[in-house]
Order: sequence, then structure tokens, then C-alpha cells
Amino acid sequence: MSSRKGKMRNPRVLIVTPEITYLPEGMGNLAGKMSAKAGGMADVSASLVSALYRLGADVHVALPHYRRMFHVETGKLVAEELRKYKSHLPDERIHLAEDRCFYYRDSVYAQGEANLKLALAFQREVINNIIPHVQPDLIHCNDWMTGLIPAAARREGIPCLFTVHNIHTHKLTLSQVEDAGIDAAEFWMNLYYSYPPCNYEESRNSNLIDLQASGVFGAHFINTVSPTFLREIVDGWHSFIPDSIRGEIRSKFHAGCAEGILNAPDPVDNPATDDKIPFKYDPDNHAEMKRKNKIHLQHALGLEEDPEAPLFFWPSRLDPVQKGPQLLADIAYRFLDRYYGQKAQLAIIANGPFQQPFSDIRSFHSIGHRLAVHNFDSRLSQLGFAGSDFTLMPSLFEPCGLPQMQAPIYGSLSIAHNTGGLHDTVEPLDVASSTGNGFRFDTYDSGGLFWAMDRAMDFYRLDPSIKHAQISRIMRQSLARFNHEQCAGRYIELYEKMLARPLVRRTAH
Repeated sequence: MSSRKGKMRNPRVLIVTPEITYLPEGMGNLAGKMSAKAGGMADVSASLVSALYRLGADVHVALPHYRRMFHVETGKLVAEELRKYKSHLPDERIHLAEDRCFYYRDSVYAQGEANLKLALAFQREVINNIIPHVQPDLIHCNDWMTGLIPAAARREGIPCLFTVHNIHTHKLTLSQVEDAGIDAAEFWMNLYYSYPPCNYEESRNSNLIDLQASGVFGAHFINTVSPTFLREIVDGWHSFIPDSIRGEIRSKFHAGCAEGILNAPDPVDNPATDDKIPFKYDPDNHAEMKRKNKIHLQHALGLEEDPEAPLFFWPSRLDPVQKGPQLLADIAYRFLDRYYGQKAQLAIIANGPFQQPFSDIRSFHSIGHRLAVHNFDSRLSQLGFAGSDFTLMPSLFEPCGLPQMQAPIYGSLSIAHNTGGLHDTVEPLDVASSTGNGFRFDTYDSGGLFWAMDRAMDFYRLDPSIKHAQISRIMRQSLARFNHEQCAGRYIELYEKMLARPLVRRTAH
């Protein structure tokens, strides 16, 4: 670890995140146990910390102490183990926010007021203890659960990046912040309120603070998790985005302090090494192995076992507000009927309120051999990518999205609505010019989705040698493009831009 003395030390970066997938060995005595994931934020945080650590940067991470999820049972530790567990060694890079509200949880997020309690406890520990202990040169915060920290960082003169993963937010008063043990009087003027505050006392009990908007407002720089979603927010798309958040993101954008950086799939999402699929493969031998995986998938789901059948896979939660399952439900039977001769199949491996309509369609038309509906299962979902020919992502909006990036790595071409992160990652396939990686539709309705699925079937009916060449190209390009190294590299560039110096000082020998 670099010395804090002297002017030539490496900048110290503190990444504050409520979730993470893994941490590299060597970062601390519990690095191998740290895993608490709810979504893409965990993967991005893990990849960024790991990339910085490999680079030799002075990187630290602040996490809630999820003892149960980290599989730490303090009652079973002997005295020597307990001392080591509690010790803060000089080279420790992992800083755990301690509060009983984290200890016995088996998931990152809760519901309603319980979620707010978790967020306040986390931010209390970061503001009161972790930041003073770490003394970072730059702080990277993630989403509304860290929304107070950019204001505190600005008061201390510490540059802060705030990443907007979603548009969800919570609101609370200054008195609630005080009651949680945070002295908001030090940075209250850097928060975002429901109406312009006159003074601290006037606003203390009634002027609601918007945590997500405060994170954007207080930060020196922000990013969304795809470039197009950032532009959609700025340009006024999506009526569900609160005016407070849209206005602050617009301000940052027009000030030149906002970027879009795509998330990336987990490194384990590679058919050459994925232990969750029965037959591993690469761009050269994908055709034969995907046929074998398809048979396994069909058998597991009760579909007709035929490696020649074109198989369409639904990987996302069945949420009609965002993910668009109603578009597929509207055309599912008609599509399967149109391509009855080609034995087309639909495999839905997902939970959500629209699971029942698909089950009803399957039962009413007696098409269980063509349409499968199964609860989400991580192993079966990976087999879905490996055994399918096409992956469906007809989302109304998508801040980033990961399935449309996982799919082409596995040789399953994405069918996606032209929005947000889907626009940035799915380009229309042009066989003649050997470009593109999927099928995109502009009009958000069932007709638009049907049109894109028709184009997928056009591709499926091409000569096998042509299909093999295109899928091999797409797999190679996707592996090179959709990975954590690319994602982390963009964040590192942004850090260095904010700091106006390199993250790692190169020493001449």
C-alpha cells in the first residue's frame, strides 16, 4: 500500500456500494467471503475494484456488513480468529459498515421503510467512520442508498462520482437523517429538497430530501450505465422519471459532467468455461455443441426434443411495466402457429406477474411441446443461453440490461426493442456486410416484436455455413466487447479525468 506521506503517492479511491459480487484475494482477510448481489451494480463494483487492484491503484471499498450473506458466524470463532476478524490491519482495503440491521439479512434490499433504515445505517457508517479513516482522494458512490455521501464529500472538498444504475429513489427529512446518527447540518445545503430551503430549521421536519436526486446534485461527476439511456433522460423520454432526477441529470450533462458507461456480463458468462452448461464450446465448434445443449434444455423443460427446432428464450423477469412480456403474450400462439412447420419453440425461464398468462396460453392451446414456462433457475437460465438460437429483450426502457450482452457470447442472437442500453449493444444483423449482432425493432408493440422475430426466422433458414460464419463472428466480437476490462477501463479514465492525474504513479527504474 502506498504511503500517505509525500506528494507523489497514488490517489486513494473509495468505492461505496451496497452490493458486490466478489473481491480479489489480497484486499483483506475476508476478501474471499464478500458476495452480496441483487443486480448489475454488484458485477460492476466487483470488476472495477478488481481492475484497480490489479493495476496497483490504492483502491478501497465500503460495504454493509452482511454477516449471514458473507457466511461469517462470529459466535463460532475462537478468540484468535475473532481478534483477526475484528482487526483493522494497516493494509486493509475492505471497510465494513457495522450495524445489526445488516448482520442477519439474506438479501441486499428490503421493502419500504426497512430499505430506508438500511440505507441510513450504511451512510452513517461511511460518513462518520469510513471516510475519516480512509481519507480518500476520490469517492465513487452508487445509487440512492449512497445519496447523502456526495453532499458530505463536497463539503470536505473530495471529488465524488455518482453512478445512476436505476431511477428508484426514497425521500426523507433532515430530522430523520439526524435521528439515524448523521449530522446533516454540516452538508445540508448540498442536498436536493422538494422546495428551495430557507434555512436548516425551517426545512428540518417538512422539506423532503430526494436521495437519488441528492446524489446527482451533490456529486462532481455522474454516469448512467449506458450512453443512450443518459440521452433519453436528458431529451425528455420516459414519463416515469421524476422531474427532480431528470433535472439534475440534465444539469450535469449540460455542464459536461455526465457520461454513459455500459455495464458488462460476469466473466463466468463464457460457454468455453461455464460449469452450468453440459457441453462447453467456443466460436469454432458452437454449432455442434449448441445442438447438444438444446436437447438438454428441451428435455429439462418438456419441449419436443429436436435440435433443428428454432428456439426463442426469454431470460428476464416477467415485468409488464419494463420488460414487455405482454408483447410476447399477445403474439405467442400466432407466432408458433405461423412457424408450426419449422417447429418453432418458446422457452420462458423467469418469474413475475406475467408468468400466469403464458401458462394459460400453453394450457388453452395444448402447446406444452412448443411453449415452456419455468421459474427462474440460474443453472437452467445459463442453459437457456447455451441451448437457444435467439434471446428476447423487448423492454420498454432499459438503463443498461445484461441478457442481450450475455446472449451473443453464447451464440444466441438478441431480439430487442430499440431503447437505452439495448440500442447501445444490439446492432441490426446484416449478413451481406457481415456486421451487426441481432435484431432490433423501433415500434414498441406486439407487431414490432413479431416483425423482429420474423427477421430472426429469415436468418435461421439461411444455409448452415452462412449461419455458422455469422454466429462465430458475433461470439468473438461479443467476448472482446462485452467484458469487465472494457467497463473498468472507462471508469478508470473517468477517475483520472476527475483527479487530473494518473491513478498509478509509474516509477522509473
